[in-house]
Amino acid sequence: MKKRLLFVIAVFVTWLPLLAIQKPIFMLYHQTMAEGYSFPEWMNVVLHGLKLDATIAGYLTAIPLLLTIISVWFPSRHFRKILKYYFGLIAAIVSAIFAVDVALYSFWGFRIDATVFFYMQSPGDAMASVPVGLFFRQIILFLAYTFLISWVFNRFIVPMLPDTPVKKRILGTIAFILLGGILFIPIRGGVTTSTANVGMVYFSNKQFLNHSAINPVFSLIASLSKQQDFAAQFNFFPEEERKELFESLVTPVHRNDSIQNNQTLLNTDRPNILIILLESFSANTIGVLGGEPEVTPNLNRLSKEGILFTNFYANSFRTDRGLVSILNGYPAQPTTSIMKYPPKSQTLPSISKSLIKEGYTADMLYGGDINFTNMQSYFFSSGYSKIVADRDFPLSSRLSKWGANDDITFNYLYQSLKGKDNRPPWLTTFLTLSSHEPFEVPYQRLENPYLNSVAFTDSCLGDFVNKIKATPVWDNLLIIMVADHGFRYPENLNEYEPSRFHIPMLWIGGAVKQASEVETIGSQIDLPATLLSQLNLPHNEFTFSKDLFDPDYPEYAYYSFYNGFGFMDNTGISAYDNDSNKPLIEDPMEGSAKRLNNGKALLQTLYDDLGTR
Repeated sequence: MKKRLLFVIAVFVTWLPLLAIQKPIFMLYHQTMAEGYSFPEWMNVVLHGLKLDATIAGYLTAIPLLLTIISVWFPSRHFRKILKYYFGLIAAIVSAIFAVDVALYSFWGFRIDATVFFYMQSPGDAMASVPVGLFFRQIILFLAYTFLISWVFNRFIVPMLPDTPVKKRILGTIAFILLGGILFIPIRGGVTTSTANVGMVYFSNKQFLNHSAINPVFSLIASLSKQQDFAAQFNFFPEEERKELFESLVTPVHRNDSIQNNQTLLNTDRPNILIILLESFSANTIGVLGGEPEVTPNLNRLSKEGILFTNFYANSFRTDRGLVSILNGYPAQPTTSIMKYPPKSQTLPSISKSLIKEGYTADMLYGGDINFTNMQSYFFSSGYSKIVADRDFPLSSRLSKWGANDDITFNYLYQSLKGKDNRPPWLTTFLTLSSHEPFEVPYQRLENPYLNSVAFTDSCLGDFVNKIKATPVWDNLLIIMVADHGFRYPENLNEYEPSRFHIPMLWIGGAVKQASEVETIGSQIDLPATLLSQLNLPHNEFTFSKDLFDPDYPEYAYYSFYNGFGFMDNTGISAYDNDSNKPLIEDPMEGSAKRLNNGKALLQTLYDDLGTR
């Protein structure tokens, strides 16, 4: 029994160095890109890459584990022969993926994904573009790597499986089933809330190092599991009609696009910027926006000191989609999330990228698992040079299911900002988490768990602002508070109702000239254009974003729910279900057809754009 257990463990452990060796080979292969990186950075690539190597090792150990269980009941030398064929086949598959991936990276700039299968539909055309020398080089790499893997397993590991009978078969079977349960941990990617994803291995703002750490087998499998022909979806209109409808939504009227026609609301065009993303903050919990009067006294108070947007809406119902809407001006998708596709999300413009061009630095703070839904890869790809997450806090501070509660992270934020210099200017983004389900917080003021969690975050927010006001940082500071999405409160709200998406956005700080209220209808995707305009910076890269302070832009908000969308303007609100192809809301009926057409054109344009990235 012991020998069989050692065999299974040996299979898993042996895969790790055989997969890890891909990282230095990949970097040596692309030595021009790898020049200048230190030995510790090379080691970090290997060490961080082990996370996904372990996931693949877990998958590749599953068949040997199954054969070992069978051998407990039916011992036979034939199992060794089966394993030799298995390891030979797997060696060829792993080697082929790596050999193709390492060559394609020079052309694609991202690790292998399902795109490769589009080219296999026309192999003649694909091979025509491959230099002869490159083709033979990859064949040699493939054969050498296949031989290495096969030789190691067949020479050292396969002979470890005994062909002798087992006396305690039932006990042995139970032991191997339990071992399979343990094996599921690396397959899943750990025991935290996030499952294995490409972003788990991202550790640097240097994209080549992040890409080098990715396991190409995992990258391909993950891509295949999520692959969709996005551009073929939601084709409501012929191309010319779609283009005309969409351009009417994003093009200023009455003037040339280069003419400035917006209000100046800041004292400076180079403030330090703090974006606070408030988890699940619904306008229905905020008294100043017509919600519950006693839940957010601090936000209610601060709204009188800054610029309050009273008709502002989330673009989605999930954090991963809300982040992209806010920071990239990219509408949330009703059937997928671009954050789950690092090769696509890394092509998006972002507030941070625009500011970095102007000399800003950018860092990110989140008290939870930064690997959740590929957030780590997303933030590094967006230009953030430093990410602080749950792993950076002691275990004693991570008392929430999601990580460190907001009292801990707000205090960390204050300590990190209170003595910060104004030059170079900086952007800090902070995502709260305590008002996320299950709403367990070290605070008790309200009976409803959700409202109480919002009240807790509001108390942390108020304390932070009071303290930061007393520092020199305040004078040149712009704080933008905005929810990542809303919440279904009260509980009788339908998922597609506009009240479900109504959220707060408030600008405060010493950089704000004077308090005011903005009644213009807008949504999260409008933040990039609105902010960059106030900084006298171009925002033409943000195709879907419009300046809320510019009256020449059309006034509307777009949001998405599961396979549906809502479109709101000054004529009313319409919501549409794509599954049934029917409107869910037409209030009022007059003008609804136009609103629905506008929403369909925006959705069609979004998926066309998503498909080409």
